[in-house]
Amino acid sequence: MFAMPENKVEAKGNPSNNVRANVVINLIRTLTLTILSFITFPYVTRALGDQVFGLYTWANTFVYYFLVLAKISIPNIAVRECMKVRGDKEKFSHMVQLFFIAQAVTSLFSYALLAVLAFSVPVLQENNGLIFLLSINFLAGAFSFEWVYMTLEKHFYITVRSIMTIFLSAMMVFLFIKKTVTGMNEIYIYAAITISSTVLTSLVNVTLLPKYVSFRKTGPYDFKPLIRPLLTLALISVALTLYNQTDEFILGFIDESKASVGAYSVGVKGVDIIIGLIISLYAVFMPRAAYYHEKGNKYFYQNLINYSMNITFFIAIPAIATMIPLASQITALISGSEVSGQYADANYILMILASMMITYSIGDNIYTEILIPEKKEKIYLYSMLAGVVLNVGFSFLFAYVILPSHPAMGVAIATSIADLLVLVTLIQAGWKY
Repeated sequence: MFAMPENKVEAKGNPSNNVRANVVINLIRTLTLTILSFITFPYVTRALGDQVFGLYTWANTFVYYFLVLAKISIPNIAVRECMKVRGDKEKFSHMVQLFFIAQAVTSLFSYALLAVLAFSVPVLQENNGLIFLLSINFLAGAFSFEWVYMTLEKHFYITVRSIMTIFLSAMMVFLFIKKTVTGMNEIYIYAAITISSTVLTSLVNVTLLPKYVSFRKTGPYDFKPLIRPLLTLALISVALTLYNQTDEFILGFIDESKASVGAYSVGVKGVDIIIGLIISLYAVFMPRAAYYHEKGNKYFYQNLINYSMNITFFIAIPAIATMIPLASQITALISGSEVSGQYADANYILMILASMMITYSIGDNIYTEILIPEKKEKIYLYSMLAGVVLNVGFSFLFAYVILPSHPAMGVAIATSIADLLVLVTLIQAGWKY
């Protein structure tokens, strides 16, 4: 099912060009991170409780908006453009410098906007200490140069480093997070632990970067060709963030206690794990798709897309078939409590959102492997904007009108419907490519 013919020319070169080997390496990395997350997540949800954990999730969602605004999908276009010149160190270094400057400007702008809102909006002022602590995560992530290592296909390095840093974070969770009456002190400790992994990743990446990239200026920086694609990708980033994070953010306003946000977070966790497992492979497929497309190698390009879709179905369909009947047991394991108590309705939320494991994953495949290489990002932008409108409209309809006593379930239903409609749109619009 997963057979993929070898490119005879590439097989003689760097072994990192072996797509199947890179897929296996990334799967090992993601599965290891998933297992460690599955071990620590129930411990954290039980120690913090639904309201405090809901507050953490809500604050982190707010910060995430600005992380995406800081990146504006620069890593995606950087991989595509740097892949074209990675054989020439001077040109490659110049391109990395170009995108680094663009990333620095957008990150500073994003952080300034976050600071203004955190000090001026009352509901954010109450939690701006937590917000600013979590914002370190996106500042460190923005300057991690992870996209450079993706372009160079250093998947073994990325895997080893990721496992080591997340393992260290997991150990700190068990050492420093303790169950208390309110959990408010632990929320800051947990936030500090979560950002430590990103900070350490950035430090290691930057330390090793001179081996592959020179930061000696070799010529003028021409940002003009990047303006249009970056503007489109910036709008995509905003739309995608709104699409992905709106559900939990809306729940935070509907339920002032944030308990519904906590329950939703537990319910969506199982779905996120599988989606994360699938889309983590875009680190392998997106650079390779960009390479084959740039070289005009239609046979291997089509073969890569088929291979990617096969893996998506192979992972997602059994996961859906397993998670739906075992939803109560899975959410009880994730939350560390019975679903009838804290995190009530989490099991139903998992059942409702299970379809997204395949709808969202296929949509992401279409975007990263077809629309980005074809430079047809606007198709994805329009689809996401429509998805945001549908998601917000359906969320308020189901949460306020149809299921007011179970708003988290209402938002889950709205999200599933919107995601299915977005996928249908992407398939129809992107089929000819």
